[in-house]
Amino acid sequence: MSERLRKLLLAAGLLLLLGGVNYTIWARERLLASGESLLLELAPVDPRSLIQGDYMALNFRVAVDLMQGQESRPSQGKVVLRRGPDGVATFVRLHGDEPLAADERLLDYRVREDRVRIVTNAYFFEERQAERFMAARYGELRVLPSGEALLTGLRDQTLQPIRP
Repeated sequence: MSERLRKLLLAAGLLLLLGGVNYTIWARERLLASGESLLLELAPVDPRSLIQGDYMALNFRVAVDLMQGQESRPSQGKVVLRRGPDGVATFVRLHGDEPLAADERLLDYRVREDRVRIVTNAYFFEERQAERFMAARYGELRVLPSGEALLTGLRDQTLQPIRP
């Protein structure tokens, strides 16, 4: 392979890599800007993560409900949530292709190591903020109509954002 061809392939690969990274950034920014805010109740998790470091292990009530309500489930898919007037969403059912009611929303899920994963399983925060985040009772997500979601913050029992 000639030196010129090698440089051309390297440049093309670099452009593809940068294009992929920029597309991912653009997609996340679009989700943050146009996604609907939904609140998901947090389910109890092992609190040791607060002691171990600067993160909080997350488990969502929706994931617990999905695990209990289904003998078998696909390794990934969409759940149907009902959005309450306060923005808190609750599990309704696994999604087929049926139309959604006006108060229903889709949310993507994945099953990894026998655990349902909704968005993420951890929330990272600045050092020495663990005590503040121990009050978290809800995860705030931005969700697109397709079910794609991004965790944007945590809220307390009165639905107020927890800020560092």
